[in-house]
Amino acid sequence: MTTFRRLDLFCRVVDNYGDIGICWRLARQLRREHGLAVTLWVDDLASFRRICPEVDTGAASQQLDGVTVRHWASQDGAFTPADVADIVIEFFAVDIPPGYIEAMAQCEPRPVWFNLEGLTAEEWVEGCHRLTSPHPRLPLTKHFFFPGFTDKTGGLLREAELDEQRRQFQSSPAEMAQFLARFGVTPDEMAATKVSLFCYPHAPVSALLDVWRAGDQAVTCLVPEGVAAEAVQAFLGADATAGASATQGALTLRVLPFVPQPDYDKLLWACDLNFVRGEDSFVRAQWAGKPFVWHIYPQDENLHHKKLRAFLQRYAVGLDALDEFSLRWNGAPTAGEGSDWASLWQAFARQMPAMAARADTWQTQMLANGDLAANLIAFAATLR
Repeated sequence: MTTFRRLDLFCRVVDNYGDIGICWRLARQLRREHGLAVTLWVDDLASFRRICPEVDTGAASQQLDGVTVRHWASQDGAFTPADVADIVIEFFAVDIPPGYIEAMAQCEPRPVWFNLEGLTAEEWVEGCHRLTSPHPRLPLTKHFFFPGFTDKTGGLLREAELDEQRRQFQSSPAEMAQFLARFGVTPDEMAATKVSLFCYPHAPVSALLDVWRAGDQAVTCLVPEGVAAEAVQAFLGADATAGASATQGALTLRVLPFVPQPDYDKLLWACDLNFVRGEDSFVRAQWAGKPFVWHIYPQDENLHHKKLRAFLQRYAVGLDALDEFSLRWNGAPTAGEGSDWASLWQAFARQMPAMAARADTWQTQMLANGDLAANLIAFAATLR
């Protein structure tokens, strides 16, 4: 079997935390589980630092958790074949520096070159997964690699020990309470319906807070600092800084600091319902085994609504309330367009036990597809 020693991963931060979140998880997993010397090239170290506090935003190169992190400051620079890794991954069709590509063409053997694409549930990805793209001028071939939800895709990003860690954590109410207490969550707030809220600024957060505030069921809403800032600030009547909190009616809202990725996973595991956005937190919510609502990254001409519907058609089978609520949360037209948020939430809350059961069966399905990193390395071995 071919042995790969080095891997370079190129990441540009477009969606503040999703792109670097995915690449940082993948980089660490490739080092830990596959023994590769990984270099992560990233253009935005400030966003990276929000999810990894150890990042030095002024460093051109640094070692973090065994991964070499290089600041990708420009497209300039001269590279030699010795600078090129055995596997080169461009995340989401970023343009690798031209000098690096020229050096790739001089390597013998040439590196395995992947374009790691974004996640979608649309059926067309099965036909595009592993497709080749010859370079127009150089003797290089790039392969498209798609994460996905079927065995005809690359699967989802998941570390080998993740499921066991989650089960152990969720089996200990004391450990979950101790974790949430770090953010000021009281025993009474622990006993309420606990919701983590991570969304883009255009989500209808104010309407949902109003419903929770006026409801009969106690809700504890935990929001990372900077998320839905206007709606959160209006509710608090004060700056939405980490540590701020307020209770109105049935709703207690707490602003959390941004936390490292392992702690964000624990937050998802500890809550009863998770609102997530983009791709990284969307995938982690699926591995949390809890009900979740996805706020998809907006695209021109509402293409994201098509992607959302494709996922809901796979996931929300028999869960009409989840389907309706998710579409409305994303501003997509639905059959029940006239429903108010109070009615939508009541129907959603009634269906949450069924959503929890679905989360469990979905995990079993996704586990059967293998994990993205292992699938990628296995495919790379067939290309040498």
